[in-house]
Amino acid sequence: MLTVGRIGRPHGIRGEVTVEVRTDEPETRFAVGTVLRTDPAAAAGRPPAPVDGAPGELFRVPDRLTVEAARWHQGRLLVSFDGVYDRDVAEALRGTLLVVDSAELSPPDDPDEFNDHQLVGLAVVTPAGESLGEVARIDHAPASDLLVLRRPEGRTALIPFVRAIVPEVDLAAGRVVVDAPPGLLDL
Repeated sequence: MLTVGRIGRPHGIRGEVTVEVRTDEPETRFAVGTVLRTDPAAAAGRPPAPVDGAPGELFRVPDRLTVEAARWHQGRLLVSFDGVYDRDVAEALRGTLLVVDSAELSPPDDPDEFNDHQLVGLAVVTPAGESLGEVARIDHAPASDLLVLRRPEGRTALIPFVRAIVPEVDLAAGRVVVDAPPGLLDL
């Protein structure tokens, strides 16, 4: 599964929510009619919300949410989902991760662009072939994406995913070459 967003706080009283976008293609992933899977475990600990107009009935995060509307407002993506029509139900969704099946994604057109799921699990080696560990996940930071490297001794290290430090990604060989400047892996 690939996370494309995380539901934030409600916006207004009609069920609209903010979404922390975690995809390069928000217009595609949050298009009207798109069905997104949810990871309600991310919202664990939130009490179910009462359903407006249905006394005693509680709203629980469903397995899937359908985008009813999406718009940008002051640099934030606001999304309305089918069946979420009031602030209390929207609040019950806060913290829920929105995911898509990585098998449903087409590979990027640019040969120097990769989907996160293509990189996770790849071996990380130096230009000389020395093992540094493996890619545990990708963090999307404002300045650049970061490869989170799981080192053999169990620690993690953050590697900026830029050509100067990561000169080669060989999906067929299952490896990423990292030419780390001195001290980077010790941080």
